Amino acid sequence: MEREYDEQEPAADRLTDETWAASWETEDNYWSENFSSRPYSLGPDYYDRFRPAYRYGFESARHHVNRRWDDVETDLAAGWERYTERGEVSSTWEEVKAAVRDAWDRVSGAGAPVRLPETAGRQGGDTPRRRRGDLAL
Repeated sequence: MEREYDEQEPAADRLTDETWAASWETEDNYWSENFSSRPYSLGPDYYDRFRPAYRYGFESARHHVNRRWDDVETDLAAGWERYTERGEVSSTWEEVKAAVRDAWDRVSGAGAPVRLPETAGRQGGDTPRRRRGDLAL
């Protein structure tokens, strides 16, 4: 069943529940597969501890479209304490902040660009930019 939406509601909030669920499922799969490569990972068996943090970052980035992490971090820290999807997870903001930020960056596209070396003999101007998490091919 679809929700009714106010015309003033941001487009990102107008997705049907089914679309949102499919998007979260995609993100959940991504983080489940990539969790152990993150610097804060305690090992693959700990994904369930960080899963709510990824979901919180995913939801928050979609809610705060076009806002920067630095502008919302204080609000997100306070919101983490009230976040209902935490379930039994009792992690503090400081323990999960990096995971929330990872999910935020992935959804918002705000990952820090990685500088690529100039290719020898390359003509022209712009060097392609990669973001954290992009695969080198």
